[in-house]
Amino acid sequence: MDTTSIVTRTRALLVEHYVFPDVATRLDALLADRLAAGAYDAATPEELGRLVTADLGSVNGDRHLRLKFHAEPVPEADGGASEQEARRMFAESMGGVPRLRRLPGGVAHLELAPLLFPAPWAAERIAAAFTLVSPAEALVIDLRENVGGAPETVALVCGYLLDEPTHLNTMHDRNGPGRQFWSPGHVAGTPFGGTRPVYVLTSGRTFSGAEELAYDLQQLGRAVVVGERTGGGAHPRRGFTVHPHLEATIPTGRAVNPVSGANWELVGVAPDVEVPAEQALDRAHREALRELGRRGAAGGGTDRFILSGTAPVQPAG
Repeated sequence: MDTTSIVTRTRALLVEHYVFPDVATRLDALLADRLAAGAYDAATPEELGRLVTADLGSVNGDRHLRLKFHAEPVPEADGGASEQEARRMFAESMGGVPRLRRLPGGVAHLELAPLLFPAPWAAERIAAAFTLVSPAEALVIDLRENVGGAPETVALVCGYLLDEPTHLNTMHDRNGPGRQFWSPGHVAGTPFGGTRPVYVLTSGRTFSGAEELAYDLQQLGRAVVVGERTGGGAHPRRGFTVHPHLEATIPTGRAVNPVSGANWELVGVAPDVEVPAEQALDRAHREALRELGRRGAAGGGTDRFILSGTAPVQPAG
């Protein structure tokens, strides 16, 4: 393992791509000093990744900025490591919809995990899931085990929950113009619509793109967030292979919400109803039934909610 080459390549990528050039300059100098001092004399790629990642996070705490170890060899092409891992996760999670069930009182529980996969992969599964839950009186979207995903897929999911195209987020890239993300005006399948109650479950593991979905819906007043404060990663990143088992993940932009004018970086998404993650589903279900009762709809719509059974659909394989 050529430690010097790996660290030198990581430094160059940092300087070229990191969203905050001033922080990149400071980190470049830090990594150079640490390399010269022998701090990266690691025995394995996993150890080297851990050491470098600790230093990368020492200036501004960016949790997307890492030298990430992969146990399996990764493709040489930039972005290949992340795609390989995502495709494995996609196959193991029923396309990112590992659980969908009916709860008592006409409430649907839809889990999206472990990622909000790229829309070309996931759109068919998302359409099918929302079509199935569309008759429900209230919806619980479970992001407690979701660690990220694509902003395009965040926008797609929002399209099922909003009645008209809505500006959700703007990504300000270091090396390009800002990109606005809007919910689509038309979605495949049946939308849930913009009026019935929606609750989003979060945990301390909820991260990145999953945080954006919770944050966008919360800022728009479209959903009540129930659970724990999320991990705090708002900077979209790119992956660069620097070793057969190591990927430098470099954030290249920052998200700005049009309602708050800010994002969830480092602070996470604060829940509207704060409870331990393992209690979030029960609490959200109670909140949904209470809200339906307030609206005079408790139990009133269950006859048309025909999704049968309460057992979760488990991933195949």
